[in-house]
Amino acid sequence: KNFNRQRKTVMKVRASVIKEIFRKSIHLCSGIVPLFLALFYWPVIILLICAVVIYSICEILRLKGHSVPIVSIITETAARKRDEDKFVLGPVTLVIGILIAALVLPPEPAKIGIFALAFGDGCASLVGKLIGRVKIPHMGGKTFEGCLGCFTAVFIATLVVSHNPLVSLYTALVTMCIEVLPLFDFDNILIPICVGTFYGLITGIIPF
Repeated sequence: KNFNRQRKTVMKVRASVIKEIFRKSIHLCSGIVPLFLALFYWPVIILLICAVVIYSICEILRLKGHSVPIVSIITETAARKRDEDKFVLGPVTLVIGILIAALVLPPEPAKIGIFALAFGDGCASLVGKLIGRVKIPHMGGKTFEGCLGCFTAVFIATLVVSHNPLVSLYTALVTMCIEVLPLFDFDNILIPICVGTFYGLITGIIPF
């Protein structure tokens, strides 16, 4: 009996990890968006807006019992327990965060903000789920290891762009502080805007 219970627990944890890897792979893939924005700015903006509209329509149809090929399968696979039988908001807030950063911020701060979302938030969840042991109190299950994963990913990404270790350090710290807050899917909007703006201010790209 204990063996069966342990087996079920292991299978549940494994399924949770696989789901998280699938979800955050979408986050990580968004890191390529700045490259396309640099090459085809307005077509990419239009495509992102269309993606939000189409996804939202598909989600409404799914909730009404009309399964949409591919989109509904991806949504159901990526949905967390708290999203069951609800509109899965994560992809919408992800794209909205990228869109606002791209439309409002200069190119380099927008790039850093999107990288912080893609790599920082993505790595935080993956590291926290895979090796996270030390839970941070009152932060919705966030872990110390996940925070370190976020910090490291953003530091490296910012350093590649800025070539400035101090700027990269500050940017990574700000991202980590935002990511650790229990904001649920709305960190997808706050991270690229806040981090991109902060980076722009400390580098002088955005004047005070």
